[in-house]
Amino acid sequence: MTDRELDVRDEGSALAVTAGEMEIARYVHRPDAPDSEAPKPYLHPLRSLSGAPLSSYRPWDHRWHKGLQMTWAHLSGQNFWGGPTYSAERDYQMEDNLGQMRHVDFTAVTADGDRVTVEETLHWVTAAGEHWITERRRLDFHGVDPGRGLWALDFATELRNVRGAALDFGSPTTHGRPLAGYAGFCWRGPRSFTGGTILAAGGRGGAEMMGEQADWLALAGQHDEIDGGATVLVLAGRSSAAVPIKWFVRREPFAVISPSPSFDEEFTLAPGGTLELAHRHVFVDHLCDRAELDELGEEFAL
Repeated sequence: MTDRELDVRDEGSALAVTAGEMEIARYVHRPDAPDSEAPKPYLHPLRSLSGAPLSSYRPWDHRWHKGLQMTWAHLSGQNFWGGPTYSAERDYQMEDNLGQMRHVDFTAVTADGDRVTVEETLHWVTAAGEHWITERRRLDFHGVDPGRGLWALDFATELRNVRGAALDFGSPTTHGRPLAGYAGFCWRGPRSFTGGTILAAGGRGGAEMMGEQADWLALAGQHDEIDGGATVLVLAGRSSAAVPIKWFVRREPFAVISPSPSFDEEFTLAPGGTLELAHRHVFVDHLCDRAELDELGEEFAL
């Protein structure tokens, strides 16, 4: 096996994805988590090709943050994100509304050396045990390039409303909290990435990217324990909803990125309707400058 050959190993409750001898991602599809954390599949640990850590798991400030995972904090009154639910009247309060995203089966798990593909069926189940969404999820691990120190992950999903009634997709911002529009596929970076550099398409960057639109956004941070740093580049991709994808991004008090499909505008999914999302992450084993990110943003554009 070469240092760029991709493979996948089934470990029961998780799939381990390797590039050569390095495990670059672990997809935990049967998590051991309390109901208060809205159990759902997640990717952690994520690593660069050299083995540097690129994700956090159950940080003390938000125990429900787990690497890279599909989330939704406000879905017709249910919380599929974890922890307390925000309302303008009560601020954040723990509620009896924490749902789960339950793994049903894998319809495909394949590896051909250049790509690992995982296709999965999940059920979104409310706190009361009602099945609201059937999800068809696809993860593609690809683009391993040891010379440039990078690899890529594609995430595509179809969320079909099986509730028998409309579903309203929102965020804390649509419920009254400014600049808290996290929703959808969310990455929590290592603690050492706090204070890192945010760069975005079009010559933009910094904390002012919160709630903005851009084709791509990246966060570059330093490692603890080992020298150097890394860059996580996220391509906003596509949403079939009528509202645009906007960025939820922070470098303080911790590093987080979500291409939010409902940042500050709710949308409704009719009974039997399907929401389609597609995003791409590129994990780079060094600190990228703007010129390199402009090139990567064009190369990996969706």
